[in-house]
Amino acid sequence: MIDRLWFLMPELIVLGGAVLCAILGVSRKVGVRNLLPVFAGWTLIIAGVVAWLFVYVPSTELAAVATEVPLPWLGRWVVIMSAVVGLMLVFVQAGLVDRVYEAAVAAGRVAFDPLRTTRGEYWVFFLLSVGGLMLTSGASDLVWLFLALELTSLPTYVMVAIGRVDRRSQEAGMKYFFLGALASAVFLYGFAMLYGATGTMSLVDIRTVLAEQVAETGSMNPLATIGLMVAVLGIAFKLAAAPLHLYAADVYEGAAAPVTAFLGFVPKAAGVIALMLLLSVTGWQEDGQLPQVLVILLWVMAVLTMTLGNIGALLQTRIKRMLAYSSIAHSGYLLIGILAGPGAGYTAVLIYLVAYGLSNTATFSVLAGLRRSGQEVEFLDDLAGLRERHPIMAWGMAISAGSLLGFPPLLGFWAKLLLFMAGIASGQLVLVIIAGVNSAISAWYYLKIMAIPLVGTPKSDAASIERVDVPGARFALVLISGALLVMPVALSDMIADAEAALREPDKMQTVDEDSGHAGGSAIKQEQPSLQS
Repeated sequence: MIDRLWFLMPELIVLGGAVLCAILGVSRKVGVRNLLPVFAGWTLIIAGVVAWLFVYVPSTELAAVATEVPLPWLGRWVVIMSAVVGLMLVFVQAGLVDRVYEAAVAAGRVAFDPLRTTRGEYWVFFLLSVGGLMLTSGASDLVWLFLALELTSLPTYVMVAIGRVDRRSQEAGMKYFFLGALASAVFLYGFAMLYGATGTMSLVDIRTVLAEQVAETGSMNPLATIGLMVAVLGIAFKLAAAPLHLYAADVYEGAAAPVTAFLGFVPKAAGVIALMLLLSVTGWQEDGQLPQVLVILLWVMAVLTMTLGNIGALLQTRIKRMLAYSSIAHSGYLLIGILAGPGAGYTAVLIYLVAYGLSNTATFSVLAGLRRSGQEVEFLDDLAGLRERHPIMAWGMAISAGSLLGFPPLLGFWAKLLLFMAGIASGQLVLVIIAGVNSAISAWYYLKIMAIPLVGTPKSDAASIERVDVPGARFALVLISGALLVMPVALSDMIADAEAALREPDKMQTVDEDSGHAGGSAIKQEQPSLQS
């Protein structure tokens, strides 16, 4: 029991930070309330450091616990990734909630009322959702996986509604909530069918039972196959993948820009991790492939998601709707890695999540830092000539959009290249060709996002666009832009760490407590490596 709790130490730290934010959020001291983003940021830093240095160090005791989880060392990568991208999101979110109310309190127009403030609750929901993403990676059974996904999603429904006070955000929150409830019911029904076909909730035991069924009859139980298909369709909502993608544009546009940055990464990452764990129960059969019906389902989902996302983005003039459809397209690219499977495919997925999470956060940090007449900038043409007034934001937008496009030598280029290489190696050549065509389509609107702020002719009312006094968003933009340029230098190390995170208990050797870290060379690799 103690060893199991040790695996959950980063998540417990995040929970403790959420409780602290709930208490400090109702403080009557404005200085304490203003420090809430600082507390949230340090919570994520401590959780990431604990995961890096202490939690996922192989040992005999932890190896025994690791056999209960399909991918026990995956949590190390996911926790650190969540902490890094989450910290950037903290910078972007700082100053978002209760800005008008706090200004009124500071001016003495109203007295502070703990019942009216929502800043503390917002940061509680922020940390709980990130904690849900971390918990997803350590799921050992269907109940855990369901609760972790819901912990990731439920706070975001409220974050959308309270991120800004207007009718559009409330409408977006309601749409997101009802469609999210429908999706949860769908994948929970799939989980129920999977349990009915195997008689167990444990993911490891489900894999064992399904392997026995395949050995005896030559195929999986049809009920289990249908259950997996239904569960995959339900989880597609978290990724904003077709056919459950139609909500994304309306919700992303209705939410405040910092909240949209959060929605673009955290639920999507949780959905991808959940798919990796759920599909691991198939054992990928003896030929290294999923059951054919699941291959067809994921193949069709990937094609539809990429194509509909990119075509939808081409038709947009509003910047947030354009980025919403581009987010849908990126879910389609991620499904290529899911189809490629354990080894090179899953490794590419982990690298791509980091590249996408940073790039997506940077683009929305630009939108979070600009205002026109107190409102967010809505149209892409409004960014024309941004270089003359706010050059840092213009160059940051160009770099982040270039990374989303896959423009060399940015991190997004290498991440997309790894996905395509994994797809080709797994025999999905047609799917990779379709993805390449979609990438060419996306170049049209991504190049517009890159070029208009730098070389576009300013509109007559361009001077009305002002920079918001939110230094955190600009700080995050500078950090991420630098990281997207520099991180490819350490790409081989990232690949090695990702491969170590994906090793299964029966495919690794534990090392002595004093002989290295979780990604050390003492752990034996038995799957194809991207480094080759």
